[in-house]
Formats: sequence, structure tokens, C-alpha cells
Amino acid sequence: MKLGIILQSNEPERVWNALRLAITARKAKHDVRIFLLSEGVELERIPDTERFGVSKKVEEFTALGGQLLACGSCLKNRSQPESAACPVSTMTDLLRLVEESDKVLTFG
Repeated sequence: MKLGIILQSNEPERVWNALRLAITARKAKHDVRIFLLSEGVELERIPDTERFGVSKKVEEFTALGGQLLACGSCLKNRSQPESAACPVSTMTDLLRLVEESDKVLTFG
């Protein structure tokens, strides 16, 4: 299955849960892409806590071959640069994710 996840939150527990699902799906051999939108582009700025180690989940997801995409306009609005983990993407890329996915989930 092709799973598309739209992540619009910078709230640690929501992000952590979205990543846990994405990792579980990758381990089950599903294709998974996460599109970071709105506050979601702040993914790399979320501080790890004892309960929610977001950065470790990001590393695990990408190590499993999961793909992260980040809204370029949202990055620009936050004066945030592109990164290796969050390459700049467009609404066209988001549309393609939606069109190509069997299921699309939104965490916001």
C-alpha cells in the first residue's frame, strides 16, 4: 500500500504518533511519504523530551526509506531553510502524494 501522511503539527506527542505509524507501515513494507505543512515544517526544531523522542523517530523513519517533504511556502513563512531531512516541496508535490497514495491521513 502507498500511504501519504500530511503532518500539520509541531506538538511533540502528535508528531511522535504520526512518526510511529509511519515507521510501523515502513516495517510492514508499505511505501510512506510524509508531507510537512504549516507548523509541521518545524519538525526538526521540536525538542526531544523523555516521553517523545521525535528526532530519533525521524532518523528511524528515514533509515527505513521513508520520505519527508516540506512545504516551501511554509518554510519561507518561518524563515526556515531547507534541510536534508526536509527538502523543499510544492503544492504540486502534495497533490501528487494525494493522487498516488492509496490512503491519506492528516495529523494536525
